[in-house]
Amino acid sequence: MPKLKIAVLRLNPAIDILHVGDAEAPPFGTLDPDILRYMKLSQRILVTDNRKSMPEHLAEHWRDGGHI
Repeated sequence: MPKLKIAVLRLNPAIDILHVGDAEAPPFGTLDPDILRYMKLSQRILVTDNRKSMPEHLAEHWRDGGHI
């Protein structure tokens, strides 16, 4: 389990947190645009430290009217 997920759940175990690769989440290797579509459809927020590719994909997602 990722460190951030563990830390947040220690503060509030009722928070529903998914991590890529979890059973109910997109699998490892899912492309950024697909993760953003998943976030929109599942009405979740995204917390990521992916500063390499996600900013560009997020900007495109917003330009196309997407939201998360």
